[in-house]
Amino acid sequence: MTDIETTVLSLGAQADGIAEVDGETIYVPYVLPGERVRIAREEGGRASLSKVLEPSPERVSPPCSHFTRCGGCTLQHMAPTAYAAWKREQVAVALKARGIETEVEPLVAAPPHSRRRATFALTRTKKSVTAGYYARGSHDIVLLSECPLVVPEIERFIPRLGELIQPGLSRRTRASVLVTSTANGLDVAVTGGKPLDGPLRADLGGHAQAADVARLSWDGEIVAERRTPEIDLSGLRVILPVGGFLQPTQEGEAALIALVRAGVGEARRVVDLFAGCGTFSASLAGTAAVHAVEGEKPALAALERAARMYGPGFGLKPLTTEARDLARRPLLAEELNKFEAIVIDPPRAGALAQAEEIAKSKVPVVASVSCNPVTFARDARTLLDGGYRLDCVTPVDQFLWSAHVELVGIFRRG
Repeated sequence: MTDIETTVLSLGAQADGIAEVDGETIYVPYVLPGERVRIAREEGGRASLSKVLEPSPERVSPPCSHFTRCGGCTLQHMAPTAYAAWKREQVAVALKARGIETEVEPLVAAPPHSRRRATFALTRTKKSVTAGYYARGSHDIVLLSECPLVVPEIERFIPRLGELIQPGLSRRTRASVLVTSTANGLDVAVTGGKPLDGPLRADLGGHAQAADVARLSWDGEIVAERRTPEIDLSGLRVILPVGGFLQPTQEGEAALIALVRAGVGEARRVVDLFAGCGTFSASLAGTAAVHAVEGEKPALAALERAARMYGPGFGLKPLTTEARDLARRPLLAEELNKFEAIVIDPPRAGALAQAEEIAKSKVPVVASVSCNPVTFARDARTLLDGGYRLDCVTPVDQFLWSAHVELVGIFRRG
């Protein structure tokens, strides 16, 4: 098919350029608004970029040699100022769609080489193992020689990933490998490899020792633990559960905590909903009694253990926990009313059922953390309709060069 020349009108929510061709909306990756481009049309209203004919003043050279081949990043070609403005605008657009008019604060940026966890795809070939990220819209794995997203210790380890788990790979399977940088070394969690048996377990253990990883787990089972992988949460040394949730960057985590603490203020009784391993609970317990509620029992157990071991030495206020599936059984308004502040950090799907109960409550302040502006706006509408006001919204960029953005919103009664 003959290439088509067109002008990029804007960027969509997934950071693809939007153009109009013969009355049809076309989505094109790796372009910027205002650029004149040559594209090759594909099925489903999509196109690939053939050439940039007239580049935008905001176009910059991408910092990674794998950009456009690797599917991990979509916006490395965008100048930092324009990039920050676009991410901030995504939050404003999501709020406006729910009829919420409020000032969105400037984006809190994430630096390169700050991601302390990343998931890699691995497959075995006749002669070697390929380790990398999936190509955009494909099951092909792009062999990585660098990654400016991740912390240096993970970037240096990428070439050794294949050597580490090679015994557990076959040419018929693809493994997903989550690598996390912890205080005691790298934690490597593998899913999708060969089934474990005695010989494979021993072989992997030997490879883990040679690679000097802190822990290696296989489909949820620990096969080698040379050092306990711990994370520092505001002074609490928490043992990271296998595959457990962790904020992607330390810088982003610190920004989220600061925003939540400022929003909660002098509240002395706080409930932390979707508490995970205690990112916010650990910090808030320095000045307030905190009740942490989480559905993932391993995460809650890790927080409980850390609080018992380290809490007295740090002078923490009482930190209690409750295992509860908040999607199915949210805390009711009467349960919430004994607290002076609510912190909530739900998954991408949001927490509509819990928001409905918060809206019925009398709690003075709610600090809402979200990794999805669309579901945040939906749940925020519920709180506003229940009598809260939205004081401020601050976007935080933990997913550099992608379309994703996190945010913190502070709601107050009256």
